[in-house]
Amino acid sequence: METHLADFIKDTAEGREADAILRACVHCGFCNATCPTFQLLGDELDGPRGRIYLIKQLLEGRPVSEKTQCHLDRCLSCRSCETTCPSGVNYYRLLVIGRGLVEQRVPRSLAARATRLLLTEAVPRRWIFAPSVRVGRLLRACLPAKLAEKVPDIVTAKPWPRPAAHRRRMIVLAGCVQSTLTPNTNAAAARVLDRLGIALFEAPGAGCCGAMRHHLHAKAPALDDIRRVIDAWWPHLENGVEGVVMTASGCGAHVRDYGVLLRHDPAYAEKAARIAAMTRDVSEVLASEQEALSRLLRESGTDRAGRRVAFHSPCTLQHWQQIRGVVEGLLAAAGYRIVPIADAHLCCGSAGSYSISQPLLARQLRDNKLAAMTASAPDVLVTANVGCQTHLQSGGTTPVRHWIELIDERLNGVC
Repeated sequence: METHLADFIKDTAEGREADAILRACVHCGFCNATCPTFQLLGDELDGPRGRIYLIKQLLEGRPVSEKTQCHLDRCLSCRSCETTCPSGVNYYRLLVIGRGLVEQRVPRSLAARATRLLLTEAVPRRWIFAPSVRVGRLLRACLPAKLAEKVPDIVTAKPWPRPAAHRRRMIVLAGCVQSTLTPNTNAAAARVLDRLGIALFEAPGAGCCGAMRHHLHAKAPALDDIRRVIDAWWPHLENGVEGVVMTASGCGAHVRDYGVLLRHDPAYAEKAARIAAMTRDVSEVLASEQEALSRLLRESGTDRAGRRVAFHSPCTLQHWQQIRGVVEGLLAAAGYRIVPIADAHLCCGSAGSYSISQPLLARQLRDNKLAAMTASAPDVLVTANVGCQTHLQSGGTTPVRHWIELIDERLNGVC
């Protein structure tokens, strides 16, 4: 693609990066075939190729408007287009640059600014988020139906394993919303890894990984979130902890970008890069312990056929981290029967704060995903990210759980 960047951007680091990305695009349109919003809306500007043209016009000095902002806002950042692209275009990075520039030039409405402020200030802080959820549960009967469905039911975590003197130790991120909405996820991961001789623990003070603020362009607070996580983890990593385990694929994708996001910070660049390199999704950890896990499963009587399971692979797992087939293999090895899902590459509509900022599109995507997942009448739906889990559960009656909970149950002889 030929480019002629405007003077305000062409000699900057972002301008050079954006120019290289634009020139890699051959505008073939393959990306539109796997774009969830293009599939729903059929508008070229609501697909990756159209959004690339909008960002190109912006970078070349053309005027931008609320229409430009609207089309960029509608992108889920699912990165399915990158998986499809034959030219390897780094669409997401171009989107981040474009959105940031539009944010500076196109003022948002007062309501939109208030919503984004609430998301960036309340959600990442557990001491605000957890009480807010409790109030929402108390008032759910009085809320409008579309708002009431977003309030999750109470989930009680089963006990963590007793502290063990395992030689191997790993850190897990407590996160900002998962500890409130799905607290049994980390507890189940700790119990499974304990059986494998690995002690899993949450480091106090880590808090939010920074993804929420990053995706809402609150750049400085997002970087501060990252530095706080690094400060909380670093003493443990220096004291023999062998890795960081992520049970929420959205957080995992973001933590794996720490090295890039803090590459210009002389005090944190090296630490951020090391943490990014040490981070693994819990599915990768279990896959690396497959022999020991298989032995434990056999001892638990998993030769019996388990329940029928439909697995939704979050975009942050399959497109961002490029982890595909691993969870399905672990569930199958545990005796569960995996049912097929049509259009498994498509987003469920959760996408961080997307279900709040774009409720109509998010609802359509959720309902389509649920229809695909329940078509074969599975007993349970599973996923690998708290956002996907709560979003899917808000639209159906079939239980939605994190897949690690099912492994935990099979290790305890539950079919």
